[in-house]
Amino acid sequence: MLPVLFGLITWQVVARGPLARLDERASRALAGRGPQPLAELLADLGATYVALPVLAVATAYAVWRGHRVRALYAWLAMALVPAVVVPLKLLVDRAGPLTAETGYYPSGHTATALVAYGGAALLVHRRLVPVAALLTAATGTGLVLRGYHWPLDVVAAACLFTLLGLAAGRFTPIGTRRSSGRTPSRRTGPS
Repeated sequence: MLPVLFGLITWQVVARGPLARLDERASRALAGRGPQPLAELLADLGATYVALPVLAVATAYAVWRGHRVRALYAWLAMALVPAVVVPLKLLVDRAGPLTAETGYYPSGHTATALVAYGGAALLVHRRLVPVAALLTAATGTGLVLRGYHWPLDVVAAACLFTLLGLAAGRFTPIGTRRSSGRTPSRRTGPS
């Protein structure tokens, strides 16, 4: 479903279809609404100077627990953000809500938040995944309310990086291992 939704959104943005026009009307109604200092704070949750330290702390915890490979996967996923987002921004060449400058689709801040907070949650414990989802949603909300991104920029980034996360996230998050009926291993080496 996510690939179809991402494809549909991208097609509508590129073709300036009805969904993109609706997106632009919604953005004009939302930009500047609500308490702007709070919206700015929420938008900043997707900045690398905020999100990457969170991932770094979770990585340190995972490495300390002997899960170096999982920590490496989290950083490889983070490296995918600019590797995927930048070419898409250049290809789609969408102007921002409050500027004629282009390169706003998809939202890199949303992608950064999703990968950093999602990766951190999976490195620490699966119970933190709802917190990661909340932080990502807060980031997207702040970006739209500040007028930094169209709503579809945010939704597309969430679709794309949730899809990539599901494809790459075949490892079991720390704290969620299930016993296969045998005595659990006490091994603390690399995983």
